[in-house]
Amino acid sequence: MPDDPSRRRPPTEPAPDAVAGLAREVEELRKRVDPLTELPARVDAIARLIAQLADTVTNLAARADVAPPPSWLMLPDDPGAARELLDALTEWMARVFLRYPDAAEALPECWCWHPDVVEELVWLMHAWLAAYQGKHASVQLVGDWHDRQRPGVVRRIRQGAGSCSLENHQTRHGWTTTSTAAPTVPALDALDAIAGWWGLDRDQPAPEPAQTATGVGTW
Repeated sequence: MPDDPSRRRPPTEPAPDAVAGLAREVEELRKRVDPLTELPARVDAIARLIAQLADTVTNLAARADVAPPPSWLMLPDDPGAARELLDALTEWMARVFLRYPDAAEALPECWCWHPDVVEELVWLMHAWLAAYQGKHASVQLVGDWHDRQRPGVVRRIRQGAGSCSLENHQTRHGWTTTSTAAPTVPALDALDAIAGWWGLDRDQPAPEPAQTATGVGTW
C-alpha cells in the first residue's frame, strides 16, 4: 500500500511538563554532584580554621600561665616585702638596666624616693624576665622589650625625674623640696553629686560647684 503523506505523524515533541520535570531532575543531580566536587576545598578550609583556633587557644593559655607582676604602688603594708622587691630590683638594675648608657644617664640618684620611677622599673624588670627567662620566652618578646618597652621607660624617667637630686628631698629653710607624701585626690566632696548626675542625668549639663568668696569651687 502506497505511503500516504497526509497520514504521516509529525515528530513527537516532549510535553512542557516533561521538560520541566527533566530540568528539575538535572538540577537535583547537579546539587548532589557539586558538593562532592567541592569537598576537598571545604576540607582544606576546615583544616585551616581548626589550625587557627588551635593557635588562638595556645596563645590564650600562654597568657593565662604568666603570673602578673607585682606593683610597687599597690604593695601590701609590709617592710619586708618592700625590701625583698627592692633587693631583686637593684640586682637586676645593676646586671641589665644600667648597662644601657641612656638608662644610666636618665636615672636620678634619688630614684627610690620616686614611687612612679620604682613602679616603672619593677614592671620593666618583669617584662625582661618574661621575655628572656619565662615559660613562654621568645625572640618576639625580646624584640618588643628592646624596641618599645625599655626606651619608653627611660624616656618617662628622664622627663619625670631626670633633673631631680638627693638635695631636692632634704628639708631646709628656703629650699625647694620635692613632695613625697601620698597625693590627695581633689574634689572628693563632689563625688555624690557627680555620681547622681552620671547615673541618672548624664544627658543634661553637669552640676556646677558653688563659688566661695575666694572663688574656689565647693559643693
